[in-house]
Amino acid sequence: MFKNTPLTSIHEALKAKMAGFAGYNMPISYKGIIEEHLNIRNNVGVFDVSHMGEFIVRGRQALPFLQLVTSNDVSKLEIGDVQYSCLPNKDGGIVDDLLVYRLTEEMCSEGEQSFMLVVNASNIEKDWNWLEGHKSDFEVDMINISEETGLIAVQGPKAAEALQSLTDIDLAGMKYYTFEKGRFAGLENVLVSATGYTGSGGFEIYCASGQLVDVWNAVFEAGKSLNIQPAGLGCRDTLRLEMGFCLYGNDIDDTTSPLEAGLGWITKLQKGAFHSSEIMMQQKQNGVVRKLVGFEVNDRRVPRHGYPIADASGNAIGEVTSGTMSPSLERPIGMGYVKTEFAKAGTEIFVQAGSKNLAATVVKLPFLTK
Repeated sequence: MFKNTPLTSIHEALKAKMAGFAGYNMPISYKGIIEEHLNIRNNVGVFDVSHMGEFIVRGRQALPFLQLVTSNDVSKLEIGDVQYSCLPNKDGGIVDDLLVYRLTEEMCSEGEQSFMLVVNASNIEKDWNWLEGHKSDFEVDMINISEETGLIAVQGPKAAEALQSLTDIDLAGMKYYTFEKGRFAGLENVLVSATGYTGSGGFEIYCASGQLVDVWNAVFEAGKSLNIQPAGLGCRDTLRLEMGFCLYGNDIDDTTSPLEAGLGWITKLQKGAFHSSEIMMQQKQNGVVRKLVGFEVNDRRVPRHGYPIADASGNAIGEVTSGTMSPSLERPIGMGYVKTEFAKAGTEIFVQAGSKNLAATVVKLPFLTK
């Protein structure tokens, strides 16, 4: 039995195609994936992402705790900053990728700091248990606010224009990967962050789950003149893939190193010891044996997750992790792990789709550049 989000009845009224995802009944598409995708690239659309998980981490030792369990350098965050990071396991893999928010300290006692972690819906219980299992040596408290938190993502180049009438926050002036709390759609203390998973700019809006229907309706009323449209998880996947953004469970998981996945930029080996830091230091010094690459298929057939990748002689060199027909580029694209010697842009590889070998070329990410 799948859980519903606060917006499920709205999705059903809009006749969205619904399906189970990460334990939730979620909209996959409304009018169609391609139309929703292109609307976000060119205009503005809205995702229900209430299924995501949110944890509050606070206390006198919240910072050293997060420095141990995340790969990025949390000490660099000022209040109002957001950071992309991952939770390394102890074998060089990734428990999950996540966002870290440095919150204000108004609810903290003297000397305490407060953070919010936003984790993938499919990993909420897994991440919580992992963090709980490593906090006993720290003076830190954790609160799981996932169920009581509503979240929508308003994405696209016209997002600020569509939303500005609802808030006194200067949306156009917000820097990428920052957030502010303020009045939004008549509600107080709403958190608005300039983040997203589409590469087209926009904002994520956090409020109490009981307020989300009102926020959704206000957003669509405010954006009516810009033809704002709902968007489902189908185009969320095609949008992120065009940007080369990793999807947990496809492109990264417990067996993949962030260095293999091209996430060295969120793996700050100089900050001090953290889970698997010694393994990753060795990988950086010695090089990794495989790398996650982007590739374009010289065919109309779409590469699928799990398809083998071979060299010109038919030798196995890797595997596809994500693939789609790019709505923006109108050609098949994919990502996958290949042996490092085949990871250079311009290298010819072959995707084995059943009995057919699809010629493909490794390209630099992102696929879509502005």
